[in-house]
Amino acid sequence: MKVLIINGQNHHGSTYHIGKELADKIGGETTEFFLPKDFGEFCIGCTNCFVKGEEHCPHHEKLKPIVEALDEADVVILTSPVYVMHATGSMKAFLDHLGYRWMVHRPEEKMFKKQGVCISTAAGAGMKSTNKDMADSLFNWGIPKIYKYGMAVAATGWEEVSEKKLAKIHKDMDRLATDIKNNHGKVKPGMKLKGWFMICRMIQKNGYNPLDMDYWKQKGWTEGNRPWKA
Repeated sequence: MKVLIINGQNHHGSTYHIGKELADKIGGETTEFFLPKDFGEFCIGCTNCFVKGEEHCPHHEKLKPIVEALDEADVVILTSPVYVMHATGSMKAFLDHLGYRWMVHRPEEKMFKKQGVCISTAAGAGMKSTNKDMADSLFNWGIPKIYKYGMAVAATGWEEVSEKKLAKIHKDMDRLATDIKNNHGKVKPGMKLKGWFMICRMIQKNGYNPLDMDYWKQKGWTEGNRPWKA
């Protein structure tokens, strides 16, 4: 399997270590990016990606290596420590740049066979909302199997995490890695994802953005073709 980790912060803290442990236990080839080191641009709201094409984004070339790795991966792991009850600004800035890939626009059909993981940690609270920040994009990209893992580490550094919590994390990552390996090549969209796809299909049959409409038409999705059957 090919595993992609996109870390929402540069430093190697608790969130990073949990994501890396999971990738190691899954095995295979791992590609890793750190935000904002590997991509730190803010979306400027030009809408070029929506109306002209993603190649017209002023940050296209900087973003390209991550997007290519995203398409090649079997498992996509997004990690973010909790910042004011949500994902980091650098993670949000990255996800903003992929708005054109949301279901209502031009989703990539490769996404419909992948597995995604959202991992967040905090000293106390905020993991649920932080994981949702990331899972919203995974879902709207079309990823059919999404796991969420949040841990209140009660520490500000990995070396400060208690042995009891570490033991739980190791056990949880063993279980999660096993689930991901068992589901490899078997994931299929559920009713929620298919339902949202069908709503977006109706939007594109009578849409307002020619680029999106042409994309769906060329894929045959406004007719009988479906991305998860490609």
